[in-house]
Amino acid sequence: MSKTAVGLFEHPSVAEQVVHDLEVSGFPRNEIRVLGEPREMSSDGATSTPRTDFEVGLNKELTAIGASDREADAYVRGVRRGGVLVFATGHNEAVDHAAGIMNRHYAIELDEFIGSRPEVANAVGQNMTPVFEGSLQTGRISQRGGGARMFVW
Repeated sequence: MSKTAVGLFEHPSVAEQVVHDLEVSGFPRNEIRVLGEPREMSSDGATSTPRTDFEVGLNKELTAIGASDREADAYVRGVRRGGVLVFATGHNEAVDHAAGIMNRHYAIELDEFIGSRPEVANAVGQNMTPVFEGSLQTGRISQRGGGARMFVW
């Protein structure tokens, strides 16, 4: 089972510093991914919709790792506004540490985009919310005091 910490940052320079700090802490570079909106989106004709295609693809990727539709939409809107996402995937302790690094760099709180956390039935434990009813394997783990979110998938 994989676990991924995701942080949204307002400026690319902050995301670069997060990546640097992750690498210095020993987090494997091949498990870190940085994603912002491409500066140039090629168009393949009059009916091409590269921005929409990018946003739909990002939304699908986020929901595949356990983000709710509201969270995925908030991340997409954050990237659309110039934000940058940093993903760090690995094992429990390493990802917990990665989320801490992201939070030290002030990962944006998604609640700013989506309002207060919705009430969710069937919550597992105190911090785990299943992606769909009956699933104990995938979901979101939120940590208080920071914008980084962790997804178990």
